Amino acid sequence: MGMDLRKLQNGSDIRGVAVEGIEGEKVNLTSDTVYQLSKAFALWLKQRAPKGLTIAVGHDSRISSPKLKDAACQALSRMGCQVFDCGLTSTPSMFMSTVFPQFQCDGAIMITASHLPFNRNGMKFFTRRGGLDKTDISAIITFAAGDIEEKGEGRIQVADLVGVYADFLVHTIRKGANIKDNYDRPLEGLKILVDAGNGAGGFFVDKVLGPLGADTTGSQFLEPDGMFPNHIPNPENEEAMASICGAVRKNGADFGIIFDTDVDRSSAVDRFGNEINRNAIIALITAIIAEEHGGTTIVTDSVTSDELAEFIEKDCGCVHHRFKRGYRNVINEALRLNDTGVDCQLAIETSGHAALKENYFLDDGAYLTAKILIKAAKMAKEGKRIETLIAGLKHPLESKELRIKIKGDDFAVYGKMVLETIKAYADSHADWMVAPVNHEGIRINFAKEDGNGWMLTRMSLHDPIIPINVESNSPGGCKKIIRKLLGVIGTGFDRLDLKPLTDFVG
Repeated sequence: MGMDLRKLQNGSDIRGVAVEGIEGEKVNLTSDTVYQLSKAFALWLKQRAPKGLTIAVGHDSRISSPKLKDAACQALSRMGCQVFDCGLTSTPSMFMSTVFPQFQCDGAIMITASHLPFNRNGMKFFTRRGGLDKTDISAIITFAAGDIEEKGEGRIQVADLVGVYADFLVHTIRKGANIKDNYDRPLEGLKILVDAGNGAGGFFVDKVLGPLGADTTGSQFLEPDGMFPNHIPNPENEEAMASICGAVRKNGADFGIIFDTDVDRSSAVDRFGNEINRNAIIALITAIIAEEHGGTTIVTDSVTSDELAEFIEKDCGCVHHRFKRGYRNVINEALRLNDTGVDCQLAIETSGHAALKENYFLDDGAYLTAKILIKAAKMAKEGKRIETLIAGLKHPLESKELRIKIKGDDFAVYGKMVLETIKAYADSHADWMVAPVNHEGIRINFAKEDGNGWMLTRMSLHDPIIPINVESNSPGGCKKIIRKLLGVIGTGFDRLDLKPLTDFVG
């Protein structure tokens, strides 16, 4: 195809530049590329399910998504597959097309690049076992690089997957809340706002909250717009969170919900306009899960706070298993733990990716929200508020994430050398206390006089970047810890751009 398709692989996804519009970013994800990768996915599936294949294709609100979706549908059809063209929908619904009896698909493709800028796009792949892993994507790319014989014409059928998916969520909330005197409308009396960020999540208002009786007045940015004119559809984005927090306060809502572009992530806002995000959203869903599965293990990513660990273990009586960044990493670790006989009901990242055992370990922002709304409905019936579940969660006084770039090639090798230098220094200095259990990077604890907090230094999963997360419970503690880090890597590493660190400490 005249290009190295491996450059499009981003872990367990395909990501690339789909349209012009940002200087220096050349288009490398075209309709032809998606066509070839879709054929390769069909070939990959045929090796595992040689009978006639049925595959669903959907997309998010990006301006390039419809044409890329069409290319995928055509490719699959010409491989002899029966194709459901699901149009605008969510990423989790694409997996559910393999579950719902109306579809019973062998596989699914979602055209999305999550929260990335408007010019980007990508592909996520699913089978009945869940989302594909990195090795699966590599195998598909290998097929795509060769000649793939087309098998004929399969039928392309337009399908309302998002409608079926919304009905599933409505049923889940009704059954879970089980409000005896108002079964069909368990959210009646609650004012709940949604911010879809002009992504694919606008359906949640009319198709889910409306039938359940919620007042959704004040919900915002529900119309799909791939230019994302209001804010980035990303719960980790400060502007996005400030927007939904402000809307909740302005409209006097009981609860706020924010989705990312393709609805596989979500976070929330309480009735006071305070965000329930990152550590707090993990705490909230843990408190809910703990009532149903006491003592279960909660898998989180590596940047969660010590205060969250204390809440999970002491307040909720669960086991906290801090693992690696990356939604596939936390999900796979939860699956591994269950396979070894350890009960694990939840895998969740601070980014808002949450996967529950009861829901196929699918990272699904809408299902996470549904689970919270079930509890909110029950508590409202008792005159209680959902945010009281995390009243005991403590927060660090200071928290900061800094990212330093690595210049040049072989950045992974260079980054490993940086981390090994930090580890060697920590091992020989008593005031640098290496965390006894740690699955990613180097996590260092510091006593009160040395910064009163912790620092995690790790390599980015895919980029030439070393992210540094630091928290402290003393004023100026984060700066004190970063100064210590600069004392170790401030000289001798000329390929590191240390400006973010030096700017931070002043």
